[in-house]
This record gives sequence, structure tokens and C-alpha cells, in this order.
Amino acid sequence: MHYVYVLHNLKSKQYYFGCTDDLRRRFSEHKNGENVSTKSNCEYWKLIFYEAYLSKKDALIREKQLKRHSSASIFLKKRLINSLIELGMKG
Repeated sequence: MHYVYVLHNLKSKQYYFGCTDDLRRRFSEHKNGENVSTKSNCEYWKLIFYEAYLSKKDALIREKQLKRHSSASIFLKKRLINSLIELGMKG
């Protein structure tokens, strides 16, 4: 299984989009500051969404769509807005 995931930083209000075949391990790496892109304020990153794919190719295509800050990422953030508000993470 391959996963496309979204992290949100409670402090900086930034989003991070990634792809992995082991979601638990990858999130642990983010939380431990082992990723350059999320190393700053690593304790504030929260996993807020993920999608599962059987095909690695499909997962990579989706990750690229989200990372380009295209309409795909805008629509996804709009879909997650109520979840972010409930968790006090809106921003």
C-alpha cells in the first residue's frame, strides 16, 4: 500500500504533502526532525489526512498534484477546513 499524506504545523500554519509506503514510520521521522522540510518546529506537525493507493505510480501522481499548490491542494484544504477548526488548527 502507498500513502499520500498531509501534515499541518500548529505553530507555523504550514502544510506538508508527502508520499510513503509506511505511514507510521514516515510520520515518526517527521516528528523526530529527520526530514529537512519539516525539521523546524517538528513537535508541532500533525497528520491531518491521508489517502491510500495500491499503485505507487498513482500515489506519486497525486503527491505531485498537491505539491504544485494547484487547485487539487486548494480543494483538499477546503475539504479539511471543518476538521482543522475542530482541532483548533485553522490557519
